[in-house]
Amino acid sequence: MPSFSQHSFKGQKALIRVDFNVPLSDQLEITDDTRMRATLPTIQKILKDGGSVILMSHLGRPKDGPSDKYSLKHLVRHLSELLGGMPVLFAGDCIGEQAIHAANLLKPGEVLLLENLRFHKEEEKGDEAFAKKLAQLGDVYVNDAFGTAHRAHASTAVIAKFFPADKRMFGLLMESEVKSAEKVLHEARKPFVAIIGGAKVSDKILIMENLLEKATDIIVGGGMAYTFLKAQGGKIGNSLCENDRFGTALDLLAKAESKGVCIHLPADSIIADKFDADAETSASPSNQIPDGWMGLDIGPNACEQFCNVIKKSRTILWNGPMGVFEMENFRHGTKAIAMGIADATRNGAFSLVGGGDSVSAVNLFGLADKVSYVSTGGGAMLEYFEGRELPGIAAINNPS
Repeated sequence: MPSFSQHSFKGQKALIRVDFNVPLSDQLEITDDTRMRATLPTIQKILKDGGSVILMSHLGRPKDGPSDKYSLKHLVRHLSELLGGMPVLFAGDCIGEQAIHAANLLKPGEVLLLENLRFHKEEEKGDEAFAKKLAQLGDVYVNDAFGTAHRAHASTAVIAKFFPADKRMFGLLMESEVKSAEKVLHEARKPFVAIIGGAKVSDKILIMENLLEKATDIIVGGGMAYTFLKAQGGKIGNSLCENDRFGTALDLLAKAESKGVCIHLPADSIIADKFDADAETSASPSNQIPDGWMGLDIGPNACEQFCNVIKKSRTILWNGPMGVFEMENFRHGTKAIAMGIADATRNGAFSLVGGGDSVSAVNLFGLADKVSYVSTGGGAMLEYFEGRELPGIAAINNPS
């Protein structure tokens, strides 16, 4: 597989799969452009070489074909600003005459953005004929969309087969995502601490099972912690709990013990009398929460307990918040963990933060540049750490 950095794009049209699935406000304005900024180095390298760029992406989940709400035309002005005021051309479709005409007219140094791939049902079906039509637009295929690498869609997993081995490659973002994930999964220096949060044990079973083979410590926070605590006989009041997952939770704890992996559950919690920003709050041992109260954040003792573990680590993976950090009263635990990771990173640990909420948290607390790597791929990163082969990566490495 050719290295993107060593490839010369002079005179070539590079068809790049990007992940421009960015959040838009009701006024259709971009509220977080992280994913767009992340792919700029890839775009700029091609333009600097004297190549031209054709960008394709999905946006949202359009149900019934084209709709204004999900049109990528809303991204054109901002993309132009990110590229230093360079004009960005737009094609009102991603295949067909309009797309072919726009691609044919493209000159070296120009950028063309295609309309939303998901306006065609064939994209998500992984349709080969649709992938072939996309492939006809460019000379080289570059996959720079780690956020969609776990989807076996036409533009991520099928299209590569229409390009020879020296004309299909990962972009700089994809390269760095894979390299960072590999570093944690296969080259982790010990102690390796995995911090797993979020609402449900069921969402994180596979990642926890896979990490039992790699990590020295697993810190469990967020709503999922209460399923473990209740499974052990604790009283958790009205806290979030998956009663049908007690067996799974106890099984994970037993497996961890047999492998010498320490699972850390929060010693105490910040509890509330209702799920509300203005609720009455108190602190309680996590396994003695009174009836009518619910745990919405880890408590001060748990913050200290978890940060002491993080402080000793050499490799850190963080996926999922410690509480309902969207509400100010319940964000202290997530902030404490984020600051603990930043401190450990400053002292030489390698830290990878991934998953939508964890990324939102490090951005909220202004700590994104204080960790080693912030992943742009939530679901993709989760599946990667579950040990699954991602179709978007396999398509480049060994297309069928």
